[in-house]
Amino acid sequence: MLIAIVIVLILAVMILIIYNLSIHKKIQTYKNINQKINNLSVVQDFMSTIGETSTVDEKIKKINNILIEKYEIKYSTIVVFNGAEYEIKASNVDERHWEALKSLQDVDMFKDSISQATPKYVTVNNNQERLPYQQMEFGRAKSAIFFPLYIDNVYIGYWIIESGTPHDFDNVDTTVLEVIKDNIVSVLKTVVHQKTLETIVRKDLFSGLYSEEYLYGEGRKIIDQYTTSTICMFKITNLEEINHKCSRELGNEVIENISEHIKENISDQYVFVRYMGPKFVIVFSGVEINGVADYINDLKENIEQTKIISNEDERIGAFPRLNFTISTYYKGTGLEEILKKLEEYLDNCDVNESDITHI
Repeated sequence: MLIAIVIVLILAVMILIIYNLSIHKKIQTYKNINQKINNLSVVQDFMSTIGETSTVDEKIKKINNILIEKYEIKYSTIVVFNGAEYEIKASNVDERHWEALKSLQDVDMFKDSISQATPKYVTVNNNQERLPYQQMEFGRAKSAIFFPLYIDNVYIGYWIIESGTPHDFDNVDTTVLEVIKDNIVSVLKTVVHQKTLETIVRKDLFSGLYSEEYLYGEGRKIIDQYTTSTICMFKITNLEEINHKCSRELGNEVIENISEHIKENISDQYVFVRYMGPKFVIVFSGVEINGVADYINDLKENIEQTKIISNEDERIGAFPRLNFTISTYYKGTGLEEILKKLEEYLDNCDVNESDITHI
């Protein structure tokens, strides 16, 4: 009888153990599924941020804020080498600590991490200690994980997360953090071309206007505040003739006069740039084509009826001829594709054409 009871108890214990293991496995599965869903949500937020019309620096700051919110990270800092120096692209740490945070590549404990492309976890054992890389601060961070960042095997900076609690990252899932790090790298890689455009924007010497690249950065921020806009590209069709028959100086004055006339007669919400050579672009932000037709007609007529006299020789002058083409731009579509079509039309139409064409 006693043996039977013992056997029943053993079987009951085994069943409970199996049941508990099954429950634990289901909980782990649930946690993994939940984590995957959370990671997917973060990736979607990343992609949405990339598609926004903000600057590269604003995008990186928003991405850092997403990490802090979604993963409940106490402190998160992204540092990137810009070719000359290390700069903090995003951080929720007080700025008085930034000098230390953007110099971590010089700290011995992180040098191996950078050279081996592996994360480095550092912590203290109690609240009276401080992390080795901390200089001015004492009580802010008690544990940290350092992630070197690479694009195509080229080291470009690092991401560091910190906590105010000792050993806070002892049991953290590093595979999840590695996924986050890879997403950060993907974002940095994606926006590098936008950063290049923002950097190379220049003002034209004669017109005083921004170059074409402005349209794809700061200009797009203005344009994409509206669902639809009208893109207008025009060409001074006889600029080359003025340069040859009169003088290049007069040609420059033609560009300067036309640019000044248009700048004085358009709204600040419109984007006006010198596109290339004799071609210019006006983006009438938030305005449909039928809303700008009369304005363009008047603009063309006023400019073409104005003789521009040389500042060096009043006997020399010329009447500019303009050829206009316009199209509708829808927010979120390819601005560069529309501009390419407008440019192709102006470059391939009859040299004597002086009209307003809707594409």
